[in-house]
Amino acid sequence: PDRAMNAEHYERLFADPSRAGVHHLPHGPLDDLLQGAQAAGCLVLRIDLSAARDKDGLLAAIGDALRFPDWFGHNWDALADCLLDMGWLPATGYVVILDHCDGIHGRAETDFVKSMQLFQEAAETWREDGVPFWCLVDMQADGIAWLPTVSQPG
Repeated sequence: PDRAMNAEHYERLFADPSRAGVHHLPHGPLDDLLQGAQAAGCLVLRIDLSAARDKDGLLAAIGDALRFPDWFGHNWDALADCLLDMGWLPATGYVVILDHCDGIHGRAETDFVKSMQLFQEAAETWREDGVPFWCLVDMQADGIAWLPTVSQPG
């Protein structure tokens, strides 16, 4: 497949708020996906969850990577508030990539799923303002049954 066409596919996809939300990250190299996200005007933010063991570690990793303000309270309400604001990182759209999710999913599944629900709610709220807000979940195993995989080129 032609790399430029792949990047154009992702550019169209990520620019479309109606399709945004929480999805599995496709396996394989991410160059085309990242290029397309940037071409769509989206700020790409990667969150490494490999060291997260529990809710506190999960929230700390998200808060650090998304450069949440000092008032971020490391609880679910504060996470929801910050995801709906993002005023400190202004962009026409957002692609948040959660890297290495298998560990936290295995150790603290309820908390991990709760965070996914908050990302999904944020995407739905941003959609009303015409802002694409994506959360892509990197999992090696079967992942989470209810999570769609991001649409791939071809």
